[in-house]
Amino acid sequence: MEQARLHGQATAPSHRRRARGPLSRGDAAMTTTDFAPAREQGQSVAGLLRPYRWSFAAVVFLQVIGALAGLAPLLAVIELGRSLLAPGPIDHDHVWFVVIAGAVGLLVRLLFTAASSGIGHLLDGRVQLALRRHLAARLGGVPIGWLSRRRTGELTKVVGEDVSAVHPFIAHAPGELIAAFVVPLVSLIYLFTIDWRLTLITLIPVALALAHLPLMMTPTRLREEKQFEAAMGQIASSVVEFVQGISVVKAFGGSGRAHRGFRTATDDFVGIYSRFVRGLSVIAAGMQLVLSPPFVLLVVLIGGAVLITSGALAPADLLPFLLLGLGLTAPVAALISHSFDDLQAARRAVGRIKDVLDVQPLPEPTHPVTPCDHRVELREVRFGYEADHEVLRGIDLTLEPGTVTAIVGPSGSGKSTLVQLLPRFFDPTHGSITVGGVDLREIGSHKLHQLVSFVFQDVRLLRASVADNIALAVPDADLDDVVSAARMANIHERILELPRGYDTVLGQEAGLSGGEAQRISLARALLAATPVLVLDEATAFTDPQTEQAVRQALAALQGDRTILVIAHRLETVADADTVVMLDNGSIVEQGRPADLLAENGKFAAFWQSKEYR
Repeated sequence: MEQARLHGQATAPSHRRRARGPLSRGDAAMTTTDFAPAREQGQSVAGLLRPYRWSFAAVVFLQVIGALAGLAPLLAVIELGRSLLAPGPIDHDHVWFVVIAGAVGLLVRLLFTAASSGIGHLLDGRVQLALRRHLAARLGGVPIGWLSRRRTGELTKVVGEDVSAVHPFIAHAPGELIAAFVVPLVSLIYLFTIDWRLTLITLIPVALALAHLPLMMTPTRLREEKQFEAAMGQIASSVVEFVQGISVVKAFGGSGRAHRGFRTATDDFVGIYSRFVRGLSVIAAGMQLVLSPPFVLLVVLIGGAVLITSGALAPADLLPFLLLGLGLTAPVAALISHSFDDLQAARRAVGRIKDVLDVQPLPEPTHPVTPCDHRVELREVRFGYEADHEVLRGIDLTLEPGTVTAIVGPSGSGKSTLVQLLPRFFDPTHGSITVGGVDLREIGSHKLHQLVSFVFQDVRLLRASVADNIALAVPDADLDDVVSAARMANIHERILELPRGYDTVLGQEAGLSGGEAQRISLARALLAATPVLVLDEATAFTDPQTEQAVRQALAALQGDRTILVIAHRLETVADADTVVMLDNGSIVEQGRPADLLAENGKFAAFWQSKEYR
């Protein structure tokens, strides 16, 4: 996926016909003398929540007051029952005092819980905004190679669904946790003052419910939860791919294939979800049974009847246990049946958010060095996406200024990986890559982006004007410069056909074909005027106009720039000064096209193969 040359820009610049304001991009803070990871925005989730600790404290405090006040009506009913059942005349003043106290407690509960809920939801909005901003900042600074190896749906889920999944933890969990622990604790203290034996009997349903919790945290359950989340992410990614590719596939009569990936993802999800629910249903049913009001009342009545008939408990003292017994189990039931699942989902979402926030940018030099020229050298370069599997093995290559070097080779030979090292999408695991004798790691990303630009086959254009898309790397470029680059990329005439020419907003007022989008991308790279140009598969599967535009641009730039291109066309290879043949991550042949053909080696065989043609 093609990224903006000035990596880290979050929005497209606003196009102005005379000039644009320059983009600013702060350098990361360094912590070592040579190279240091940029951690300017590497806050943890806990660090992001720290500024809101007083708001959390206010939510908890208000909820505690509201929860305790909520006991007043129950205690009022208990006291009324005792007063009315007691022998002798009724104390009317005491009765009215109890009624008023219960009503005041109910009013206080409503006011304080409403205030706690309101503050909690406002806090949730602020926290979600902060999380999304920091995720956007982090994604704008991570290595482009890290982004290119992840599905769009995966990252969309983190920024969208996972941040939203934190809502119960921020807005609801404090209140529900307080209700689930503080209210039962106070109720237990009160009940223990009446009869400790019946209090223990009343706790039997709670103990049975808590005994089910370990069954929900077994390795099998945790594994199924991970599979469930992965299946959800797979559906999100397949939807994105389905929507993006449906028009092309249907145009070639493959509508059945277009949704095959989505259908497979949904079928897999149904199977995983069925296993997940089957394993949980028995546990959930058991917990709901032991926490249900009929079961609680049955336990309290049986225990109370035994104590009353034995003379160990007064009949009037059974009333507090009947009322507060339900108060003991109701918050726990709500927490386990609903909030527990939400909190588990929030915990997993926070974990995925943390994984993204923990991704560090490539190391930056403390003192960046500016190359004196743009001669590119790769020395003993090795690289692998995984530690135990190398994709590139000992690459030695020199790219002279003013030359075009074509990389050829079978699929999986490491071509794309090689060209992605030059704009520093990744750092090599061994060896060095230099421009003008300076290691890429000593140049610094800001300066490197002024030296190297790139064009990929898989183009992504912004929802912005055509001019802003072309001038993305040079936001202060004049319109004349934009038009000149568009002419060189053979896209100027097509732009003039759009509703508002260069001011047309792509994706909103008009759309472009794949080849036209490639030419916009090529114009962007031409306008950047960097001394080193990388074209990763930019000539593969293009229309004739785009192929011609690329070849013309290469011919026009050949005297000025160092050009590295992955070649899929015989014409592109023939025009190159040097051809590098890759196979299994190593250079097997290198030289001028005519010389390599004359040697009748691997390149000549590849030239004649159907794969290459």
